[in-house]
Amino acid sequence: MWKRAEQTGSTEMRGVFVETLQEMMDQNKKVVALEADLGGASGFSKIQKSHPDQFLNVGIAEANMVGIAAGMSMRGFVPFIHTFAPFAVRRACDQIFLEGAYAGNTINIYGSDPGVCVAQNGGTHTTFEDMAIMRAIPTVEVYDPADGVQLRWLIHSLEHKKGVHYIRAARKGMPDIYAEGSTFESGKANVLREGKDVLLVAAGLGLKLALDAADQLAEEGVEAAVLDMFTVAPFDVETFRQQAAGKKLIVTVENHSVTNGLGSAAADILAEDGSGIRLRKVGIENRFGQVGSQDFLMKEYGLTVEHVYQIVKTNL
Repeated sequence: MWKRAEQTGSTEMRGVFVETLQEMMDQNKKVVALEADLGGASGFSKIQKSHPDQFLNVGIAEANMVGIAAGMSMRGFVPFIHTFAPFAVRRACDQIFLEGAYAGNTINIYGSDPGVCVAQNGGTHTTFEDMAIMRAIPTVEVYDPADGVQLRWLIHSLEHKKGVHYIRAARKGMPDIYAEGSTFESGKANVLREGKDVLLVAAGLGLKLALDAADQLAEEGVEAAVLDMFTVAPFDVETFRQQAAGKKLIVTVENHSVTNGLGSAAADILAEDGSGIRLRKVGIENRFGQVGSQDFLMKEYGLTVEHVYQIVKTNL
């Protein structure tokens, strides 16, 4: 069961990923890590040193890495692969589709620094469309963990889970949301805050924005519920419907394009239900990436607490 963190702080996500894999490798020799020549950026070079027989650097050949991982899966291994999110998804999409999902193999993909988390690496390394691509592939599960605690649990949960799993997560620090030892359920959203007026649905980087916006709204008497939809696919339709019922407005918050991401998943459900509840999306509006610090990019693309707050106030 999950609990909220009592103290604020931040945790480096790549450190959590590496440490968790090392713990699993100590106990399970079938767990392997594959890297596409970014071991320094991801921290996977530490795995190369600590578990050389369970590590493979394939070089700058992301599509080939997916193929190798698929082959290892067929031989009973549990592969975890890493590269930056655009290379994991755009460059290796056909291999993920055919050699992973279609063939029924198990591949756990860490696509790092999605969206504005890419910072100074610029537009070529920016992906605002990775969830859109991955959630459209049958059977693929898409995760957007909000902090290190959620990420650690997620990695452990995939050790014995079959299929293709895509984890989009920053490499560097993310604000602590959950208390140590929290556990979760794949495909099940978490209600972090109750409220009768507005529903804020968020995941990953967007979750802290939603929580802070809810605090700001509460000061003005607006009650905002906050839903952590960390499993974007499959989407938790049941919890979403329960929380949406009776609300005046729903706002989705995501570090992703507003096209075919978290907001679109929510919109599909509302359209099918015919509830008439208004939906507004906070995310990237039909733009490419650019060079800049993460703080700059968040302001540039409207991923701020103030923007979420203004969207609610304008549409209530």
